[in-house]
Amino acid sequence: MFRRVSRLLLSFVMLMAAAAIGVGATAGTAHADSCYTWNRTLSQGSSGSDVTQLQIRVAGWVTSGERLAYDGQYGARTAAAVKKFQAAYGLSADGVAGPATFSKIYALQDADCTPVHFTYAELNKCNSDWSGGAVSAATARSNALKTMWKLEAMRHALGDVPITISSGFRSRACNNAVGGSATSRHLYGDAADLVGSPSLCRLAQQSRTHGFSEILGPGYPGHNDHTHVAFDPSPYWSAPTCGI
Repeated sequence: MFRRVSRLLLSFVMLMAAAAIGVGATAGTAHADSCYTWNRTLSQGSSGSDVTQLQIRVAGWVTSGERLAYDGQYGARTAAAVKKFQAAYGLSADGVAGPATFSKIYALQDADCTPVHFTYAELNKCNSDWSGGAVSAATARSNALKTMWKLEAMRHALGDVPITISSGFRSRACNNAVGGSATSRHLYGDAADLVGSPSLCRLAQQSRTHGFSEILGPGYPGHNDHTHVAFDPSPYWSAPTCGI
């Protein structure tokens, strides 16, 4: 709640400042955000780092089994994900990312670029600097951010119900301490173990349509008490109790 109020106050101050100097949003620019600001409308054929930033935020709005690339190329898959994002939040679903789409994204993220319902602390209960995993600390943290945005999409699709994360990034030491696999995606920062409500099967089933390529849940050895989701280059789903 505090983060949301702070963000609203910041937006109000920025709007008042813009009004005072006679500056408004142009056709391709939404109001500035403390995390990231898009300065142009994006559509199929666009490319660049601003497209990559958009892809990070809409990668959870894909079809079952699909994974959106973070390649900075606004192709048909990115347009389709943008359409699903727009439709999910009551916007005109035209697949073009303009002021209305960016304003909704701004409302959904905090100053550190995390979605409003998740934090880096939730994705890293191992150490404070993201070190010691299978990738660099910066890459592990970046992977965790991508995971959070997929979980934000999943949370909204489930009716904006809270999703509880019991484990995210692990260093090799943390992974060994809990008996994790030597090849665990937790070492890469792109995995999350989900517990609580909704049911583990509901979480496993829903995660198929939000860009996760590794899903392990009830019925898979060692996963009867949580649902594991991750971004694995070699897709694999197994939650036999849930029909997956």
